[in-house]
Amino acid sequence: MPLRQDLSPLLTPRRRDVLAYLGVSVAGFGLTSPALAQTPQSFIQARMGDGQKFDPSAVIDIARQLAKKPFVPQPNDLPDAFANLNYDQYISIKTRSPFQIWAGENRGIFVEPLHRGFVFTNAVDLYLVEDEAIRRVGYDASLYNFNGVTPPNNLGDIGFSGFRLLASPGDGPAYDFAIIQGATFFRALAKGQNFGAMARALTLKPAEVRGEEFPFFRAFWLERPAVGGNSITIHGVLDSESTSGAVRMTFRPGDMTIVDVETTLFPRVNLEHVGLGGIGSTYFFGPNDRRNIDDIRPAVYESTGLQMFNGKGEWLWRPLHNPETLQISAFVDNAPKGFGLVQRERSYETFQDDDQRFERRPSVWIEPLGDWGQGSVQLLEIPTDSEINDNILTYWRPKAVMAGGSEVSLAYRQYWCWTPPERPPLATVIATRTGQGRSGRRRRFVVDFAGDTLAGTPVGDLKAVLNVGPGSFQNLKLWAYPERKAVRVAFELDPGNENACEMRLILEAGGKQISETWLYRWTP
Repeated sequence: MPLRQDLSPLLTPRRRDVLAYLGVSVAGFGLTSPALAQTPQSFIQARMGDGQKFDPSAVIDIARQLAKKPFVPQPNDLPDAFANLNYDQYISIKTRSPFQIWAGENRGIFVEPLHRGFVFTNAVDLYLVEDEAIRRVGYDASLYNFNGVTPPNNLGDIGFSGFRLLASPGDGPAYDFAIIQGATFFRALAKGQNFGAMARALTLKPAEVRGEEFPFFRAFWLERPAVGGNSITIHGVLDSESTSGAVRMTFRPGDMTIVDVETTLFPRVNLEHVGLGGIGSTYFFGPNDRRNIDDIRPAVYESTGLQMFNGKGEWLWRPLHNPETLQISAFVDNAPKGFGLVQRERSYETFQDDDQRFERRPSVWIEPLGDWGQGSVQLLEIPTDSEINDNILTYWRPKAVMAGGSEVSLAYRQYWCWTPPERPPLATVIATRTGQGRSGRRRRFVVDFAGDTLAGTPVGDLKAVLNVGPGSFQNLKLWAYPERKAVRVAFELDPGNENACEMRLILEAGGKQISETWLYRWTP
């Protein structure tokens, strides 16, 4: 059962670049108070609105108080002129002059609010925090050139759909490094990369029969960066039918963009399926999965695989694939040290796509801060026949139920990077390939490892250790190439009558593991 893809129309490069077209002008945006009504927004405005002194603990208290009230869905108040826009119409809306909050102030970072419309229909209130005082950012339609889209008369203040963050390093042009827009989704990247994988501040009940629940942000408070600094702290209140919460995110852009995330949740009901540190990505096809795909490119994916560093100190690697049916994998752990979706392919030749440049998509690594206790890293692989869908989702699922009326806090650090900061001190998997076996349902697998440890290890000491269950394997072979610091392992899987086989492969030398652990689930 596929997940709802709120942002899927924006997942091609041209569509991903939609935010690059959304400039606006600071001069004409008022900092005004909206008319108050009995809504969550007015509740927020009354406690942390215009002219009031900012207090980070008050953001958490707002979420705490919201959880004690009945959930109120976002109003369906976006005029049809914007709600019914197609993609091309949406990106045609441009501002008459750039809107760059804090640009030109030597703060290293500035902000551009984003217009509502297309799939981004929900409104979120934006507040600036300057010298501890709060000011609301007001929308003004007169600053936009709608280019064929006819806005309604007397539009008023319809708010924004989110915002993007830009870095101004001083030694070069400004560049986008993060976008926060839609539900609790956000993206970031390292300098020189293209937007790709997408993070979630909170994931609730994904791929369940009763349907996934999508929490959303109601308001943000953006602290003005320090002069000469290179970080920005953002506070947000999220809400959903099951829970409310407060999120504090500190972004530090650069060659590796680092985001510290602190989340406090206030469940209204018992939460049995919660995802934290969620990351979504796309895997359409590659050398291990090219089923019924006719394409001039050799591969199409944003992430090669799921990397895990578990609480026992074991490094695990799970290549991604595009299955015929929904696949859910759970990697049980206690006090995980890290996990993430990693793009290991950094050469143009791997994809040969001049438009999308998948080799420039970020890897996203999650480092838990504190003891996360018992739970599992969950991986969802969703069938897709299109590269525009985010069909991969991974997250940490705590084992314990979050009780209604409780308060749960958790923190982690995200690295949006070319290569995760923490890497296996072992040989790593550089390729996984599959093809037709000798007969029947048999499948042939080739797994390539590379690493410095393979250069000095005597060939006779090398051993491939493979476990399969259910099913069996034959013809396990190993070829060593010390001059290339590489080893290739090949074998043939015989699934028999099974429709899913789990495999586990490592390299050993002298009885000691010298590679990360390769994991794979075969399905027809």
